[in-house]
Amino acid sequence: MKQKKLLTPFLHQSLSLRNRIIMAPMNRRRASLDGIPGESMITYYAQRASAGLLITDNTLVASNGGEVLNTPAIYNDKQIQAWKKITDAVHAKGGKIFVQLVHGGRVGHPSIQNEESLIAPSAIGVKETIHLPDGTYQPMAIPIAIKTTEIPDWVNIFKQAAINAINAGFDGVEIHGAHGFLIDQFINPHSNLRTDQYGGSIENRSRFLLEVVHGVAHAIGKDKTGVRLSPFRALYDLKPYPEELATHQYILDELQKINILYVHFSSEVINGAQSIPLDFLQDARRRFKNLIIMAGGFTVKTAEEILQTELVDLVAFGRLFISNPDLAERIYHGLPLASWDESTFYHGGDQGYIDYIKLL
Repeated sequence: MKQKKLLTPFLHQSLSLRNRIIMAPMNRRRASLDGIPGESMITYYAQRASAGLLITDNTLVASNGGEVLNTPAIYNDKQIQAWKKITDAVHAKGGKIFVQLVHGGRVGHPSIQNEESLIAPSAIGVKETIHLPDGTYQPMAIPIAIKTTEIPDWVNIFKQAAINAINAGFDGVEIHGAHGFLIDQFINPHSNLRTDQYGGSIENRSRFLLEVVHGVAHAIGKDKTGVRLSPFRALYDLKPYPEELATHQYILDELQKINILYVHFSSEVINGAQSIPLDFLQDARRRFKNLIIMAGGFTVKTAEEILQTELVDLVAFGRLFISNPDLAERIYHGLPLASWDESTFYHGGDQGYIDYIKLL
């Protein structure tokens, strides 16, 4: 019988981890309205430091980053100093932590981003509602299309956020190129109707992502840079498109040329099967030679199974980490896993956030 991999140390020239269990990025929405991580977030991440690697809530790179209420950010000094308390607490417990950098693009509303306009590759809104500070749900606003001359500024904003992250003590950053947010909006032709060098062809639609990755890798090091992608997932009106496979194959080839640390695929279980099929992972492994992380509804059993295929190096858990802060220890000792309270996932105080019991 093959040796179990989930709990074995992962040793790589750029990243050594105590196990192969990753805490997936989740937006638990416990920051202040101005993006400053709250005190409870220190406890939350420190409680889960026995994971091989923690990846933070998606964290805004700019004041008009939008997305949703109480999302943390990392574009000013107060936010950086608050994150420093979190990284110090995680490191004190021997853990490692990356921050996930995001801009919501057309996902958001001016009332949750300092009355600033939404921006996107094209002036196409998301046909969904969003929770506002006054307690109401309103339609998302129509974004302003970013001018071609402004795109280098947005690349630099991501680059500066990565520098801020290193100054805050993070071990690295994950660029959020998934889930229908700004970078994904450039990639997907349903949200990108541009006719300049950032729209049209696969190469053009991928250009913004790759410029951001180049900028970040140059600023903080390619060995501290990861990217999250979500091929074949329909989120925030971003529907499947004919060139989706070819687009992600091209992106993987280009990310390999930059030689970043990892790619993190976000999948989901649909009718018992992963939305990212096995043949895509097989092809991805051939194209991208560095680390591959996979997330998407894994159980302990299915995580071990996919690790045994050697198509992925690390597996990320979301919900299981919400209710099991000591997930790695529970798996190691064969202890029962606690169930979660979904009503507290995305709002509230400490209840359902830092009050789950650690067994050891």
